[in-house]
Amino acid sequence: MTQTAQCFHCGEPNPAHTHYQVKINGNNQDLCCPGCQAVAQMIVDNGASSYYQHRSAPANKVEMLLPEELQQLEYYDVDKIQEDYLKKGTQFNEITLSVEGVTCAACAWLIEKQLRRIPGLLFINVNTTLQRIALRWDNKKVKLSQLLKAIQAIGYKAYPFQIDQEELFYKQQTQAYLRRLGLAGLASMQILMFAIALYGDFFSSMEIQFVQYFRWVSFILATPVLLYSAQPFYLNAWRDIKHRTLGMDIPISIALLSAYVASAYATIFAQGDVYFESVSMFTFLLLLGRSLELRARRKASEISNNLLRLLPIMATLLDGEKQILIPAKMLKVGQIFLVKAGERIATDGCIISGASSIEESMLTGESAPIRKKNNSYVYAATVNISSPLTIRVEKTTQDSLINDIIHLQNDAQMHKPHIEILATQVSRYFVGALLIIALLTYISWLFIDADKAFWITLSVLVATCPCALSLATPTALTCATANLNKQGILIKKHHVLETLSAIKHIIFDKTGTLTKGNFKVLQCTTYANAYSKQQCLDISAQIESLSEHPIAQAFHCLQVEKINLNEIQNKPGQGIQARYQNKTLKLGHALFCQIEPPIKSSNLLIYLTLNNQLLAIFELGDELRSSAKKILQYCTQNNIKSTLLSGDISMRSDALVQQLNIDILCKGISPKGKLAYIQKIQRHELVLMVGDGINDAPVLAGAHVSIALSSGTDIAKNSADVILLGSDLSKIIILKDTAQKTVRIIKQNLAWAMLYNLIIVPLAVSGHVLPYIAVLGMSCSSLIVLSNSLRLLKEKH
Repeated sequence: MTQTAQCFHCGEPNPAHTHYQVKINGNNQDLCCPGCQAVAQMIVDNGASSYYQHRSAPANKVEMLLPEELQQLEYYDVDKIQEDYLKKGTQFNEITLSVEGVTCAACAWLIEKQLRRIPGLLFINVNTTLQRIALRWDNKKVKLSQLLKAIQAIGYKAYPFQIDQEELFYKQQTQAYLRRLGLAGLASMQILMFAIALYGDFFSSMEIQFVQYFRWVSFILATPVLLYSAQPFYLNAWRDIKHRTLGMDIPISIALLSAYVASAYATIFAQGDVYFESVSMFTFLLLLGRSLELRARRKASEISNNLLRLLPIMATLLDGEKQILIPAKMLKVGQIFLVKAGERIATDGCIISGASSIEESMLTGESAPIRKKNNSYVYAATVNISSPLTIRVEKTTQDSLINDIIHLQNDAQMHKPHIEILATQVSRYFVGALLIIALLTYISWLFIDADKAFWITLSVLVATCPCALSLATPTALTCATANLNKQGILIKKHHVLETLSAIKHIIFDKTGTLTKGNFKVLQCTTYANAYSKQQCLDISAQIESLSEHPIAQAFHCLQVEKINLNEIQNKPGQGIQARYQNKTLKLGHALFCQIEPPIKSSNLLIYLTLNNQLLAIFELGDELRSSAKKILQYCTQNNIKSTLLSGDISMRSDALVQQLNIDILCKGISPKGKLAYIQKIQRHELVLMVGDGINDAPVLAGAHVSIALSSGTDIAKNSADVILLGSDLSKIIILKDTAQKTVRIIKQNLAWAMLYNLIIVPLAVSGHVLPYIAVLGMSCSSLIVLSNSLRLLKEKH
């Protein structure tokens, strides 16, 4: 009976009496259906035939879409539907897609290559680990449906990322691992029963045909393990060979195939030893290690998914006296909705009626409820504990803080830090050295004892552990990042943990960072008889009306009458000036207002002048953050240099330095001056910058590592590498300690992997390690390293 030919594109059997063909790389290849034929022809026509040379597995079978199905993709262009998935910008749109069928780098390369041909596509990144595609495009030049159709046309199914779909895909992945693992485990137990009996010489008097029978049974049981359970290792090894790179699965595959072939030869010809138990046990333990790695990565990725699950599906919209239950995603900015006690808040908003305690631990990591009242800002997914609240929508669910967090997490997962790249490169050199050592071992033992040459070489391949070098570093980083996210520390850039561990100098902004930024006018002293105290307050409030600085809030609540001002200009770090009654009005520091301060105070002094004539002096107070002392004490105890870098030139900065025992004070510095100062320091040491304001944005972007508070301005948060959710500065201690522990664990992992290999290689080369002992040693080495990394996921502070 002849075997049915397989489809060159998807690998499925070709139906009888079909003649679908495409000329690929100079040869006519048979295909199973018009769908595969169309996709293969398109790949060839676009000059991407090398896809078939680099892929590590056949593509998915292409189901031809009917016109009706193609038309359904156009529904994703509808604005109402896009609100659920898209992040819309002024110039471009962004989306994260889930994609089915991506199994290797060749698939990612093919998708990226094909879509980059489409005009209007600005960015594409295919993440094979997460099975996601990040897209950024100009909606004026190309539609989302066109991008989805282009992906569909090359044989992959893509759709907007949804939790349920990702859960289904993970479930399928887990089931595939369990099937392979289960088969390998069952076969290993059976084969080990025979192996123990044979190697233990329990049947020395048994006739040779029974011994040979045990070998044949082991042969039959080991075959599906090799062909099915161990299949991922061969595919990865073949991919690495095609891409001319050395991966850890190459020696693994060589060892598995060599042991199986040699054992099969010994069984068929009834001579030599068999090690079918090594093949099955090696496969089982390796799959167990990969399963643990998958589980660790899954736990880390669940953080963002769990946040999405916290968003309520429905919200109670208030329309006059009516209460209307609507989907939360339909809430619009400006609408009013009701949140009853015990319910989760549907989207970010401002309380306009009521007072209650809000539980924000899912965002900030702080377990204690926070008391909120009128004009307080509340966030989506947080819990209203005690009393009903009436809330005005400030942001839609798509633009809420929780969605921004998830978006930033996804961005961070798209890049690899330097330490992970370095570990991967080292593992490749290690694999090359291992293959050379194995070859030299085989040649040497041919002269010493030819009968032992093969099995000793096999032990060398099996005993060494490149897996630990490649797997432990990303697992440690992923677990650390996930744990920090749970505690309200959001990492935006991939290099943070690696760089932060070596930081020995922290620079702090003052207002809104070390202090709460909640300024209050403690005293107002007037110096011009023509202007009363209230008039000075009204003028100051009006000139500050366009400012986002915390000082402006101190005046807003004191304004009674509106004042007509023209040509208002903000001078960052100095003050604000305007035209009032055809005269130059200034509000700011004494130097900016060009006057000699008539009084001194440890509080912040703000001067109001008109044509350089002093009208009033405002004395402002700002409360120190309760966690400021703790972070500065940590700096002192750990020999970390601290600097206060502030645009404020008042005596308040000097008092703060004395109160907190800060090492260096630099005050009265402009945003440009701050950047120049930090660039000068960075020539000699690594620097961490902590800030929150608009004037901190340049220095936050320029520092080696930067941290912004969630209460800070949007431009500061966009410029920073890390965002602290909440206002607790002591989280910097958690971040610093976690970074140091992460790097320490990575070094432990690498040291253990290298030490293990330095010990085991000489023993294996000298013939003192049997293959099945080598299997246990190699697998235990990987599991030790992975378990060490998983400690970061359970770390608590």
